[in-house]
Amino acid sequence: MPKPLKFGIIGTGAIAQKHAAAINELKCAELVAVCSSSAERAKQAEGQFKVKGYDNLEDFLAHPDLEVVCICTASGQHLEPTLKAAQAGKHVLVEKPIEISVERADAMIQACEQYKVKLGVIFQNRFNEGYVLLRSAVKSGQLGQLLMGNAYIKWFRNREYYESSHWKGTFDGDGGGAFINQGIHTIDLLLDIMGSVATVFGKVKTAIYDIEGEDTGTALVTFQNGALGNITAGTSLYPGYPERLEIYGTAGSVILEGGKIVAWNILDQDSKAISADQHASGAADPMAIGHALHLMQIEDMVMAVREDKHPLVTGQIAKKSLEVILAIYQSSTTGKEISF
Repeated sequence: MPKPLKFGIIGTGAIAQKHAAAINELKCAELVAVCSSSAERAKQAEGQFKVKGYDNLEDFLAHPDLEVVCICTASGQHLEPTLKAAQAGKHVLVEKPIEISVERADAMIQACEQYKVKLGVIFQNRFNEGYVLLRSAVKSGQLGQLLMGNAYIKWFRNREYYESSHWKGTFDGDGGGAFINQGIHTIDLLLDIMGSVATVFGKVKTAIYDIEGEDTGTALVTFQNGALGNITAGTSLYPGYPERLEIYGTAGSVILEGGKIVAWNILDQDSKAISADQHASGAADPMAIGHALHLMQIEDMVMAVREDKHPLVTGQIAKKSLEVILAIYQSSTTGKEISF
């Protein structure tokens, strides 16, 4: 059996715990180092993660035999560690969104291509069993011609959530609010199913929280295949409901809620609907989301490195959801429909 790939994690906040838990369960991966923003945090992380802790990125990247770096910093701080990791010859697996601007995302993609390292982006819901069934049905033509695709992320975050971190809800750190942080997972799935976007017309607002980004918003989407769609995202929508993905075609429809199939109505087919597990969603609590799907995506990254192939979600793929969300923001600011 091949030796496990040696992983390091940059950023030691809440999401890093999911990465560490997943890596520690995999036989094909081994966590060997973490890197935090200060000596105090690095020492604390060393005790928490039971591996060598660094507060200097160059020293971290020089850790013996380090092969893959997971970047779990604030969204607007993904570029710099990616560039340095790529230059050091380390493969990169970065949390969503890939970055907060297309230019910064492109710089990450180009650097990883230049230094011939893999770049993967965490969109773990791509590995959800219900979603995989839905995607297979659509791609094999079982739903017929696609007519409409809707993504609803009607979540709730309390004031303490935004006050718990200096970067959440800020333009520089988060890139915005409910769309780019919470909504992007379901938007990624919507685009994977429905294909490229032709136009968006969006409206976002900051309704109840003292943050720079939006806590409420909605958008109308026209896809290049002629289908229409709606996207609604919020962190102000008490008490928070499981994210919902609705796909409609000429031969039927499928609805996922909280990652589970709650409606499967395809002509001449038995239903695959099951009762939704409300606890699988981060609708009201970001820590309610487990690490099982992260485990599957990290395993996919290991296979990409070992077999010299693309990970399931590449930088170019991850950039698509970012582009749509930034267009929604632009539309809201200008009051105009944005074309791609």
